Amino acid sequence: MTSITKYIIIAILAIFASNAAAQDSIPKSKEQSIKTLKENIKNEEKEALKIEVEAINQQVTEKKITYGQAENLKEIAAKKRALNIENRILILENKLAFYERNNLPTPIDENGNLKGKEYDLFFKDLNSVNSFTGVTVVNPEKKKIKYDTRTTFELSYAGGFNNAIVDGGSLNDSPYDIQDSEFWEIGLNWKTRLGVSGNAPRIKYGLTFQTNRYSLEDNKIFVQNGNTTTLEPFSENLKLAELRITNLVIPFYFEFGKMRKIEKTDYVRYVNDGKFKFGVGGFAGLRTGTMQKLKYKQDGDRVKEKIKRNYNTNPIVYGVGAYIGVGDISLYAKYDISKTFKNDALEQNNISLGIRLDFD
Repeated sequence: MTSITKYIIIAILAIFASNAAAQDSIPKSKEQSIKTLKENIKNEEKEALKIEVEAINQQVTEKKITYGQAENLKEIAAKKRALNIENRILILENKLAFYERNNLPTPIDENGNLKGKEYDLFFKDLNSVNSFTGVTVVNPEKKKIKYDTRTTFELSYAGGFNNAIVDGGSLNDSPYDIQDSEFWEIGLNWKTRLGVSGNAPRIKYGLTFQTNRYSLEDNKIFVQNGNTTTLEPFSENLKLAELRITNLVIPFYFEFGKMRKIEKTDYVRYVNDGKFKFGVGGFAGLRTGTMQKLKYKQDGDRVKEKIKRNYNTNPIVYGVGAYIGVGDISLYAKYDISKTFKNDALEQNNISLGIRLDFD
């Protein structure tokens, strides 16, 4: 073998040796880069999940969603991120297999990052998905009706004519001026629908302040003598004589009639707007005050008296009531089963008729 041939063989062997060394070093570098890439994928998804959970917790703090809804959303987010990790690693492995199968140069650059137009485009889109600026957490119940409130709050007002049935007689036997005697009441009520639909009966309950006013006729006033209260003539010419009794009661009514349904994207309401309704029930409570008011002239002077005594009125009041109407306006009547005065020869039960307004 000539010296030239020897040199050629030595050169060829050297080239093969260097290629073998390079091939041994590349897999080690490639294996480490792949491992790092997989760890980066896991870390990115974990960080994204952390931010998403923080956004869910913020919605709970702002009372936009309940604690139970938040736990459900967190579970959905965790499953999504786990699938993201699985899919992204699979995409990485498939890309590496594609390059190796087609004898293409490894897609890992000198910095240990994947290169390649298709892969770059995919992760560009993925970065947009993982951008959490102004995150909006999707509520899985958004397409459903969020709630149907069966109990609603309302303000009620009523006023009209007031009188009394005395000794079991008729209103014509009453000692009070029918046209000038009046009542009024104002209350805070809750109304609870007993069924699912707007046709279901409702119960109405709350707290009501009542005033029953009696305008006396025939120049008479109430006189209290110990445990007895009587109607007696007054010595002067009265311009005004009235008895005013105030009560604080708890009303309780059953209400019937259709309701109009208002349906929005996140709630349902049932209202009485323009719908027929009627209610029957009653009330019970306590007397809070009794006062007699007198106006007259004495020796040329105008005299105005407000006498606050109990006049032996009953401390406990209870009765029945009913109303019928359309929408917020109703014709309203109530009757006191309890006697106005206790232990008196004058037995009377209050009766009222007027208009009732319910603002729900």
